[in-house]
Amino acid sequence: MRTLIAIVALAASLPLASRADDFPLSAVSVTEWKAVYGRIEARSRIPARARLGGTLVSLDVSEGDVVTAGQVLAQIVDAKIGYQLAAIDAQLQALTAQMDNAKLELTRGEVLLARGVTTAQRLDALRTQVDVLIGQIAAAGADRKVVEQQALEGAVLAPIGGRVLAVPVAAGAVVLPGEAVATIGGGGIFLRIAVPERHAAFLHEGAAIEIETAAGPSQGTLARLYPLIENGRVIADVDVPDLPESFIDARVLVRLPVDTRTALMVPEAAVVTRTGLDFVEVAGAEGPVLRTVVLGQRQTLDGAAMIEVLSGLVAGDIVVTKHE
Repeated sequence: MRTLIAIVALAASLPLASRADDFPLSAVSVTEWKAVYGRIEARSRIPARARLGGTLVSLDVSEGDVVTAGQVLAQIVDAKIGYQLAAIDAQLQALTAQMDNAKLELTRGEVLLARGVTTAQRLDALRTQVDVLIGQIAAAGADRKVVEQQALEGAVLAPIGGRVLAVPVAAGAVVLPGEAVATIGGGGIFLRIAVPERHAAFLHEGAAIEIETAAGPSQGTLARLYPLIENGRVIADVDVPDLPESFIDARVLVRLPVDTRTALMVPEAAVVTRTGLDFVEVAGAEGPVLRTVVLGQRQTLDGAAMIEVLSGLVAGDIVVTKHE
């Protein structure tokens, strides 16, 4: 104790610089910050699904690839489609042959009717036969187009432009209609956070959020608060400019404003550290004097670096912030 008193007396007895600027100390409102972890997520996460069941003969993407909307990601082949097309082609060939024969019969019937050898009823039957065959050929052609469209649906297309997040299948696998071949994340990225519900009352949309990324500190805006509380936590989205998108679902440290309180704040430049103790120079009746202080958290107020004084100063003290 005697040693501490001696150190304080020695520090106070050191010559002080002349006062250059005064800072009237008063209680100010400061923000209480809550540190949580946020997760970088894609705004849209859509699976590229197989529209056709069959064998995955080719897979042209892997995790991390950047794709555009409509790009072919994989190719699925169903061997039965080839047989169906062959059957329809054979049916069309047979119907076409019947059509040619029916048209010849109709031409002969018209000639015979003109000679009075056949009847009009027989000619009407020949015309009906031709019309039926025309309809059958059209139906077979439509069936072929359906099968051709099914074959085209073997191409798995990217639903949106973005980055491939997951590829749960491999080439050569058998896939079913509707099965996900790849998952695409696109539409930009945002930061999603989960905040304990006791802090929900202090959160509001538009609040400034401090972010700690690998590239350094950044600032975002609380864009959306979701009304549904899950597992005792409030879900919120934060818009952050230039958010790194190299890794989706990466965790970053976020500092949220959860409360406000009053505190005595002095500029960091006003704090002098000597022999392991912190001092602040204040204006006294007989000139500037050093007072021992206990410091708290550092914060930035209006762009200035400030530090909280827990004890040693009171509101109304004149703090000397600059020295000659």
